[in-house]
Amino acid sequence: MPFQQLGLAPQVIQSVKDAGYTEPTPIQTAAIPVILQRHDLMGIAQTGTGKTAAFVLPLLSLMASNPPQHRGIRGLIMVPTRELVVQVEENIRTYARHLPLRVATIFGGVSERPQIRALQQGADMIVATPGRLLDVIRGREASLRSLEFLVLDEADRMLDMGFIHPIRQIVRLLPQQRLTLLFSATLSREIEQLSREFMHHPKMVEIGRRSNPAETVTQYLYEISHHAKMSLLSHLLKNEALKTVLVFSRTKHGADRIARRLESARIPCATLHANRSQNQRLRALQDFKNGRVRVLVATDIAARGIDVEGISHVINYDFPRHPEDYVHRIGRTGRAQAVGEAISFLAPDDHSHLRTLERFLRRGILRKKVEGFTEPVNTAAPRDPAAPPPPPYRPRRDTMPWRLRRSWKNKERFPPHHHSGDSSDSSRGRR
Repeated sequence: MPFQQLGLAPQVIQSVKDAGYTEPTPIQTAAIPVILQRHDLMGIAQTGTGKTAAFVLPLLSLMASNPPQHRGIRGLIMVPTRELVVQVEENIRTYARHLPLRVATIFGGVSERPQIRALQQGADMIVATPGRLLDVIRGREASLRSLEFLVLDEADRMLDMGFIHPIRQIVRLLPQQRLTLLFSATLSREIEQLSREFMHHPKMVEIGRRSNPAETVTQYLYEISHHAKMSLLSHLLKNEALKTVLVFSRTKHGADRIARRLESARIPCATLHANRSQNQRLRALQDFKNGRVRVLVATDIAARGIDVEGISHVINYDFPRHPEDYVHRIGRTGRAQAVGEAISFLAPDDHSHLRTLERFLRRGILRKKVEGFTEPVNTAAPRDPAAPPPPPYRPRRDTMPWRLRRSWKNKERFPPHHHSGDSSDSSRGRR
């Protein structure tokens, strides 16, 4: 079915043609007509299937067919990360090329002044993270009274990150009569129950199983020791077939450590995590998109906004603790029906997480051996089990707090009194 048959506004269809798209994805085919009929919607689809366009295109069409009667914010899109804010804004500007639409973004890490100005001047569409929006909106609640559309994108991740309380506070400020859309790659029963607070008789659109990653992604794993992970990663990156690689680390410090090791091996790379400034994060993402760096090392939270075409490989350097994180990680490749590969490093203490993941996916993940790679010997000498244990730590008296020092001295002056005989001896405690 072409886009012309979905009922979109002519200006939006022209923008879609200019962007080079001809056929809608399944989630777009299912969701767009429902939204154009102004039904609340819960959309569930695998990562990389076009969820952003599934709500941006119909909202732009509704705005084009109903010009505003007053100056104010008409649509609010809430997402979990700064990178996702930038990604959604880029999509909106692409599809609103032939519309007089004003778009503003609100997220942390940058100055609040232009964001406050956008609220006061009344942008047509706001894309924001919940925390910063709640900070900026205080004292300016009236700017949301004319809102017509609310979108919660990546809803599962927003709740995982603890944004439920800011979201509730923001939703209380919005008009009761509005169109509410909720999109996610995975959606638990708890989130479904929670969504009933924000939506009125929502329609459900579900493409594929909730736990199913993109079918175009080939998944396999290597069993490896912790100390050999870096050697294996460097060995894999020698293969020129790994053109654009996204490496996932569990921690921010781990991401920095991996990047330093890759740079020392003369492999161009960049890092993306919460400790980086907003300018550093945007520069790293832009360098990765432009091909100036071949490898991007990221953490789970920061990677939610990575929408880069042509990522050939995703490598789970640290095996994910939660199945949902695995689905989102490998969904960065194989986007829009493209082919990709997801490689996971499985350390000895990750087997329980693997079993949980395979139950979640209802399938096993292929184990592989690396050709031409020999695991290096761990040079760290293990502790001799026959050696005596180290002495217990005893703090120096002159470094103790004064209260503890006083009690220590009292113990020396008045040692415990050991006595025998009748426990009612009246001489006890007479010192």
